[in-house]
Amino acid sequence: MHENWVFGYGSLMWNPGFRFTERKRAVIHGYHRSLCMLSHMYRGTPDRPGLVLGLDVGGACHGIAFRVAAEDWDETTAYLRAREQVTNMYHELIKPVRIVERPPPKLPDFGDKGTLRKDAEPPARREEARKVPALFYAVNRTHRQYAGRLSLEDQLQHVRQGVGQSGSCSDYVLSTVQHLHEAGIRDHPLEKLAHALVKI
Repeated sequence: MHENWVFGYGSLMWNPGFRFTERKRAVIHGYHRSLCMLSHMYRGTPDRPGLVLGLDVGGACHGIAFRVAAEDWDETTAYLRAREQVTNMYHELIKPVRIVERPPPKLPDFGDKGTLRKDAEPPARREEARKVPALFYAVNRTHRQYAGRLSLEDQLQHVRQGVGQSGSCSDYVLSTVQHLHEAGIRDHPLEKLAHALVKI
């Protein structure tokens, strides 16, 4: 049976804005989360651009996948295109993502006398996974707002100056890191940037 999924790697993870029936941790391979798109509207202006996230080529990215009911799919894709494709900064793609589910840990076998059996398998947290096709938005590297890989200093300059319709770029970065932590996802480049932002 065909399933409809959307993969989120930024604000979509905690603020999807559409109806969904399931929400799962997921990994997409071949792309990584990157603060690489200049923002002229939501988190900056053309004169003082901020930065927003995109999925750039290479590596892998941990995020959240949302399953959408068939009857909601057309409405969901229309909403996402209006949200993500204002200036065609991204390519809309559908590719497999890996849904990761952790089963309950296996209890150790203590035998009849309450001591751990020597031949007992140690408790483990094995990951069970399945792949599903998911819609996502990857950066358009030919777009004029594609900034590429920036140094920490250049990122800080854009993030500190950027203020747009959705608020400050600093708040965007700090909120992203906070929500990633809450989802159990680590993003070391973003964490490094966040620490630099709040450093006195």
